[in-house]
Amino acid sequence: MIAAMADAGLILPAFPFVESQIQPASLDLRLGEVAYRVRASFLPGPDTTVAERIDELKLHEIDLSDGAVLETNCVYIVPLLESLALPPSILAAANPKSSTGRLDVFTRVIADGTRRFDMIGAGYHGPLYAEISPKTFPVLLRQGSRLSQIRFRTGAPLLDHAELEALHRQERLVDVDNADLAGGVAVSVDLSGEGSNGFVGYRAKRHTGVVDIDRRGGYAVDDFWEPIHARADLSLILDPGEFYILASKEAVQVPPGFAAEMVPFDPLVGEFRVHYAGFFDPGFGYASAGGQGSRAVLEVRSREVPFILEHGQIVGRLVYERMLAQPDALYGKHIASNYQGQGLKLSKHFRL
Repeated sequence: MIAAMADAGLILPAFPFVESQIQPASLDLRLGEVAYRVRASFLPGPDTTVAERIDELKLHEIDLSDGAVLETNCVYIVPLLESLALPPSILAAANPKSSTGRLDVFTRVIADGTRRFDMIGAGYHGPLYAEISPKTFPVLLRQGSRLSQIRFRTGAPLLDHAELEALHRQERLVDVDNADLAGGVAVSVDLSGEGSNGFVGYRAKRHTGVVDIDRRGGYAVDDFWEPIHARADLSLILDPGEFYILASKEAVQVPPGFAAEMVPFDPLVGEFRVHYAGFFDPGFGYASAGGQGSRAVLEVRSREVPFILEHGQIVGRLVYERMLAQPDALYGKHIASNYQGQGLKLSKHFRL
């Protein structure tokens, strides 16, 4: 259907799609040839284009045609190679790709006239832009690099509580008894170290080398990450400003006719952020797609104060949406998906 949208002129790529750009339920978005360093993040608002705001806020331009390094804690805006001409019945939502989130590269998509990041209204005609701010590692990007993905919706695909319960009874969405399904499938953090020799996660190092976003398996883990081992009290103190990779206690699966998304965590329960890239394709963790239950990798950052995470503490919820049809290819081994059947796994850039 995504390919058909492009054929019909609803998606307008500057260059033909490349291999693997169309995923089971999303389309990878490609960076254009120039990045604009801007003074601050922004939303254009209803009567302004992103290009107009760039002209007001840009500090300098960076040529990405041969690759360039984006520094940490700076804000960049990059026009994307894909633009949209959506009909009134279709809207779009974007999110960072899994590998982007696991590198702590804060990425959002902006469109003209919008008041929200990553949300493109039904009937939108116009260009798309990526806002990029590396938080931990400087990253090398180039024209054609893919940091974000976009999904297309029509109607009301979100499952309500009764539909989610029925799907769980049929497919066992999470491998626990008495699953908490209020507002979505509850996902908790694993700090036990069971089955992993006491290892529970990674904390990112500071002042590292550059990560080339398009280089797979090119970096030694020890150069960028510190291992975290389980404590006797099964807790972990999150230091403000530090970035952690943890895993869910539960193994989850997404049946072929559905997709799932990690919804924002309730700030009343704790001052931390979990999962920058919260989208799960059809077939994630599904046995017939080579998954047999996969852990959700959690990208965790505390906000203003130190915060204690406890083993089994709920850190997010997965909401499920119905697909219009089962995708031709599911997430998994048949399309060489990076994180099928995963436990605690870093991004594809690191050699384990």
